[in-house]
Amino acid sequence: MSRHPQVESFFHQATGTWSHIAWDPQTHVGVIIDPVLDYDAASGRCGHEAAASLAEFIASQRIQTAWILETHAHADHLTGASWLAERLGAPVGIGRGIRSVQAQFRDLFDFGPDWPADGSQFDHLFDDADRSPLGDLELRVLHTPGHTDDSVTYVIGDAAFIGDTLFAPDFGTARCDFPGGNARKLYQSIQRIFALGGATRLYLCHDYPPDGREPTAVTTVAEQRSGNIHARDGIGEDAFVAMREARDGDLPVPALILPAVQVNIRAGRLPEMAGNGRRYLKIPLDAL
Repeated sequence: MSRHPQVESFFHQATGTWSHIAWDPQTHVGVIIDPVLDYDAASGRCGHEAAASLAEFIASQRIQTAWILETHAHADHLTGASWLAERLGAPVGIGRGIRSVQAQFRDLFDFGPDWPADGSQFDHLFDDADRSPLGDLELRVLHTPGHTDDSVTYVIGDAAFIGDTLFAPDFGTARCDFPGGNARKLYQSIQRIFALGGATRLYLCHDYPPDGREPTAVTTVAEQRSGNIHARDGIGEDAFVAMREARDGDLPVPALILPAVQVNIRAGRLPEMAGNGRRYLKIPLDAL
């Protein structure tokens, strides 16, 4: 049995987001991880170019989509999971910690006390150590909180899809100042990822490359352990926490956090149409 899934990565330039398709080369059963819904904040227009490119690749490779997976409820882009699920007939999964994230944001967006913060908007909630067959391969779930409560890593053979836990080595690690974030938990989650072994491929959810470098979709545990500017070997937990908390205090609010989170905790479903046939997002004022 091959331990090596094939992976194709797609970069969304506007949000710096990597989406990935991983599949078993023998059976062509695969998954989509962290798809993007195009959204223009100035006009309020949504588009499907990024998500459609994933669907087109799935069709071209004759991949049977077993799952559409979210590593967490993103604050920097809207997810294309719901749009893809309708077209591919695949279930949408996320970590069980989404319930905590939903509870934290339900009041901010005035969803009302009857809006269910129980994860039921998703087809499946993954627990730590859950396993699911993927053709001749296996999908394994690691709960890796710290950036958010619901952050998970999906491990398929020698590949791990790590969400925002780590960025490219020259950019460091995720912020921990969102509701439910915790720098100490993030450090411990990073060590759990490092324990996967030096050759493990780590597929990133974002990259914000400095001038002169192309966006990086994948690194390895060995590269991160030797070169990550925030979390390389030799940086202890207390030093990491002090650095992360100081750095987070100076970071700006993500540009799309308000539209993104209210859509993403609904598994990518847009708000219902109002009586005039239009959809509306809620932007709370003076709240963040």
